[in-house]
Amino acid sequence: MLLGVHSADAAKHAEVKVLILGDSLSAAHNIPVEQGWTHLFTTNIGASFAHTSVINASISGETTFGGLQRLPELLRQHQPSHLIIELGGNDGLRGLGFDQSTDNLRQMVRLAASQGVTILLIGVRMPPNFGAAYNARFQQIFDKINAEFDIHYLPRFLEGVAASDPALMQEDGIHPTALAQPILAQKVTSIMAEIIRGASD
Repeated sequence: MLLGVHSADAAKHAEVKVLILGDSLSAAHNIPVEQGWTHLFTTNIGASFAHTSVINASISGETTFGGLQRLPELLRQHQPSHLIIELGGNDGLRGLGFDQSTDNLRQMVRLAASQGVTILLIGVRMPPNFGAAYNARFQQIFDKINAEFDIHYLPRFLEGVAASDPALMQEDGIHPTALAQPILAQKVTSIMAEIIRGASD
């Protein structure tokens, strides 16, 4: 009987393994790694869910194409239960085709979903100098993927950071400073906590 109780308890508290696949926004660009949002998120989510681990596979300069190429091996190696995709910014900065970026994200979502992985897609934006029209079209990439699939979605990652306080953005106008990282970490922690709690209900 005790074995049955322990087995049930183990199932209830099954390990949550979160894989983060991102670019420089998630790779602590130009700031200490321990001050980046991914590190803060790891601490935050671990405090609420003891059986949670986080693997940050983010690389500065990464594109949706690069992420798609790396994802199969990352899934095989880490076998995550959850995947956070924060990619696309470098596609936009390099002027890559919107359709290609959309298809790369689509293939990543399909691949992860086929393995039973729960997905959180994070939408990013271009710097203001790219213009409102370009930014609106760029945002549609993420909106379209969200509409196509049963995934979780954080549409505007830098909202409340990029235009609210100059101290929250680095001089390049692209990367948040260390001061902004707790804000970003809290955004992801809040939605991920809801996802984990929802799965356990």
